[in-house]
Amino acid sequence: MIKESKSEQVKTISKVYADVLSKKPSSFYEYDNFNPQYEDVNNYSLIRKIGHGKYSVVFEGLHQVKNENVVIKMLKPVRKRKIKREIKILECLRGGTNIIKLLSVVSVPDTDVTALIFEQLVQNEDFKNVYLKLTESDTRYYLYEILKALDFCHSKGIMHRDVKPHNIVIDQSNNKIRIIDWGLAEFYHPGQEYNVRVASRYFKGPELLVDYGYYDYSLDMWSLGCMFASMIFRKEPFFHGLDNYDQLVRIVKVLGTNELHDYLNKYNITIEKKLYCLLGLHSRKSWQRFVNTENEYLINDQSLNLLECLLKIDHAERITAREALNHKYFAPIRRKIQTRPIAVPILGEHSMVEENQ
Repeated sequence: MIKESKSEQVKTISKVYADVLSKKPSSFYEYDNFNPQYEDVNNYSLIRKIGHGKYSVVFEGLHQVKNENVVIKMLKPVRKRKIKREIKILECLRGGTNIIKLLSVVSVPDTDVTALIFEQLVQNEDFKNVYLKLTESDTRYYLYEILKALDFCHSKGIMHRDVKPHNIVIDQSNNKIRIIDWGLAEFYHPGQEYNVRVASRYFKGPELLVDYGYYDYSLDMWSLGCMFASMIFRKEPFFHGLDNYDQLVRIVKVLGTNELHDYLNKYNITIEKKLYCLLGLHSRKSWQRFVNTENEYLINDQSLNLLECLLKIDHAERITAREALNHKYFAPIRRKIQTRPIAVPILGEHSMVEENQ
C-alpha cells in the first residue's frame, strides 16, 4: 500500500497482559507528576568510566558508607519527563527476575544532572562481547534467562523497546544476566499510539519501519528474535540495514514481500512510494540457507522453529515471552533447573510449544 494520504490504521491489542494497568492505580504508571526520592550524592564516589550512550555516561562507583561497588548512570540533561519515566519504570520493576536493580537516585549539585545508582554484577561484561561465542547449551540458558526478564516486565505492563545485546550485562562466572537501559521503556495501554522512533536499527520491528504506532510487547520479541538469529547463525547483525528503509528491505529479502504486503493490508498501513519501490519482490527464504559448517552445531528443528515463531512480520502472530519459555527448545534447561513448564495453549499444528504435562 503506497502512501498518498494517511488512512485509519487498524488498531491491535496485545494477546497477553493487555489489561494489567487497568487493574492498578494510576499512581503505578503515571509519571508526569512523579517525584523521585533522592539520596545524598555524597554517599557515592566515582571510580572509573565504563561506558556511554546517547543519553548517558556510565561509571563504576562506590557507596562509601556501605563500601559496596555500584554502577552509576549519569543521565545527560534531556526532557524531565523522560527521566521520570525511566525512574518510575525501574521502581516498578525492582526485584524483577534478571532485571537490573535500581538502588537509588541522586541529583548532582549545581548541575541539571540526575544519576541512577544500580547494582553491579561481580563480573560485569557487555553481552555483546560474548553472545556470539556462547556454547549451544549456554545459548539456550541465557536466552531462557532473558525471556524470564521480558515476561516479568511485560506482566507489569511495560515494554522495553530497545532489546539488544548491548543492553544486557552478563556475569558468566556466576551464570547471571541482567537487562539494562530502560530509558526507552514505556507502559503499555491498549489502543494507544506510540512513538515509532524507538529501538536500535538492526533490532527494529517491521511495525516501526512502516510507522505503525499501535504496537505492544511483541516488539521486544522481534528484537529478541534478531538477537537469536545472530547467536545461532553467527551473523551479527542478522538484518544489516544501512538506514531504516534498507532495514525493511533486508527483512523482506529473508521473510518475503508477500508477508509484508499481507501485513500492510491487514492493518490498513500505508507506506511511502519511495519505500514501496525499494522493497521490490522477494520470495521467502529457508532458514537452512544460513546454516554452514561453522554454525550447524547450534541449529536443530527446535531452534529454527523458535526463530520462526519470533520473527513474524505480523506482530500479532509472534510468540509471547510466556509462550517462548515453554518452547521445546528450552526443554533441556527446564529439566536441568527443574522448573515446571508454564501452561499455555498450543499455537498451531506446526508449533513446538509444549503444554504443561
